[in-house]
Amino acid sequence: MRNLGERFIHRIDKGLHDSKVVEHEQERKERRGGEQRSQPEDKIADWFKVLERTHGHADDPRVAERLKKYYKKEHVILAENVPERYFDLQKEIARNEGHGNIEIGEDQRREMIESLQEDQAASLDMWTDYFLSADSSSIPMWAKYWAYTGMLKLGKYDKEKKEFTRRNKSTTGPFADLNREALALVIDIIQKKVNEEAVPEDLDNEALRRIMSGANFGKFYSYAMEKVTPAEEGELLTTAGEWRTFKQGTDHMLLVETLQGKGTGWCTAGESTARDQLSKGDFHVYYSYDATGNASIPRIAIRQEGKRIAEIRGISEQQNMDSVIASTNILETKLQEFGGEGEKYQKKDADMKRLTEIEGRLKKGEELSEDDLRFLYQLDGKIEGFGYQEDPRIQEIITQRRDLKKDLAGLFQCTTDEISQTTEEALSGEIRFHYGDLDLDGLTNAEGLTLPKSVGGGLYLGRLTNAEGLTLPKSLGGGLYLRSLRNAGGLTLPKSLGGGLYLGALTNAEGLTLPKSLGGGLHLDGLTNAEGLTLPESVG
Repeated sequence: MRNLGERFIHRIDKGLHDSKVVEHEQERKERRGGEQRSQPEDKIADWFKVLERTHGHADDPRVAERLKKYYKKEHVILAENVPERYFDLQKEIARNEGHGNIEIGEDQRREMIESLQEDQAASLDMWTDYFLSADSSSIPMWAKYWAYTGMLKLGKYDKEKKEFTRRNKSTTGPFADLNREALALVIDIIQKKVNEEAVPEDLDNEALRRIMSGANFGKFYSYAMEKVTPAEEGELLTTAGEWRTFKQGTDHMLLVETLQGKGTGWCTAGESTARDQLSKGDFHVYYSYDATGNASIPRIAIRQEGKRIAEIRGISEQQNMDSVIASTNILETKLQEFGGEGEKYQKKDADMKRLTEIEGRLKKGEELSEDDLRFLYQLDGKIEGFGYQEDPRIQEIITQRRDLKKDLAGLFQCTTDEISQTTEEALSGEIRFHYGDLDLDGLTNAEGLTLPKSVGGGLYLGRLTNAEGLTLPKSLGGGLYLRSLRNAGGLTLPKSLGGGLYLGALTNAEGLTLPKSLGGGLHLDGLTNAEGLTLPESVG
């Protein structure tokens, strides 16, 4: 029977097939000479095809950012919806911490609102990034839609009740944590339910049968969260173990059974994902020994697509390597088996070892050298890890164990007043170095603008249409975003960028001298005349 997933969506959302967005696709089809469809599941299927097309180019960072911006605008709490009880709670917290009875002024209220909005946006981005990524390519659109819209309804997870509270427009907390392993389990179960397939015996219990009688994503996700149990901290101290290779095209369930319930956070613990990944290449897992001497605790995953290494993952936060395994030569030795492919990942392995070493030395109260600090603040290049996001230990070390401005002032041989962390500080003039990204997308002209001499992250000037009066920093650790710039006359770009260069509105290269090296992509989509243009020596 066709469109079973879309039929399932119609049962739980009776009005979707008559919604404006779905009807718009039917009208578009008719204008192009096609025939409008009347069955709800068929109309929904047509709309899902639109979503697949519009969300299928997320490997282009501009497309991904545009989609993420849209979802954040739609779902992150508005300032006017932040309830007064939120500020009352902040007062109570301050009183309990011994600060007495405080008053929260308008500026503080605005800062608090911006902070919680940023937290919500970051947690929402985790889900959006995943569903836009190739890692979720094996999930049908109807299941993505069900999971994503279901996630938007989830509030805080109550560990005692083992359920999520319901989210509303006044909820101030972030969106639910994304656990890829738990989500993979949910997707497997819901697909079996919709396709009327048998659920594996180890999952077939009374609690699950009750959940499967409905279609509440939060209940499915709560169930899966409890099924996914991370290894005990003591077990992770043991690094001795064995590598096991699951060959391309072999039974994916042999891999799945070694991962489910182990708390790796790997989406490969889901049947459909494992099947898809093993159809493309070999999958290597390092298992450390458990208390009984069995190699059963997954620690490192190496996934191949053909002969190419597609990704390497650990079991720490955001699938980075846990610090114990990162301090060993286990991965380094394994990578030697992959020849040139393995060499590409040696820097990541070396960076993780060095970060672990720095973390350990700081815990012992030891001092860091100038080279250590340059590495930690990523002044000479990004610290590369194996996770989806930057290794969280970097910011933990900086915020908990270092004085950022003092460190950077020493490295740049300047005063702490010449180091900036906020936009306001960065634009105060005479700034030698700005730490992190500098987002000035709100500016429409550069009149009176004095930028820092160096910026550690990316520089966003997305609304500038000309470069008049613009003096860019001499160095950028991230990308340069000038997507609305139509004329490059008078523009002097840095000699190298740590990220990509975005000049999508530029139509001719007159007066444009590109950097010699780019750490990211070169985006000149609107260019119609490249006469005289010399491309960078290295890109990406």
